[in-house]
Amino acid sequence: MMYDHGMNGWGWGLMTVAMVLFWGLLVFGVVLLVRYLGRAQHQHPGARPSDPRAGGPVPRPTPEDMLGERFARGEIDADEYRHRMDALRAGRGAGPG
Repeated sequence: MMYDHGMNGWGWGLMTVAMVLFWGLLVFGVVLLVRYLGRAQHQHPGARPSDPRAGGPVPRPTPEDMLGERFARGEIDADEYRHRMDALRAGRGAGPG
């Protein structure tokens, strides 16, 4: 007659675990929803597919771009830059280096 219509220790424990799981899942769902909506706002419908901000693939730099970057960093001088650029435009390989 002691536990006639009341809850025992297991009932209280299971109720506590269930409430923690419920609120944890609810908070997790709200966080996911906010992150999803925040990401959707940053995507522009008119952006080019190669625009990294739109989530598209990043365009691969051309050999001329890479040569220009090396010249800008000071890895090669102006004569070397012109020689290699002429070689690229002529369709011949410029060699290693």
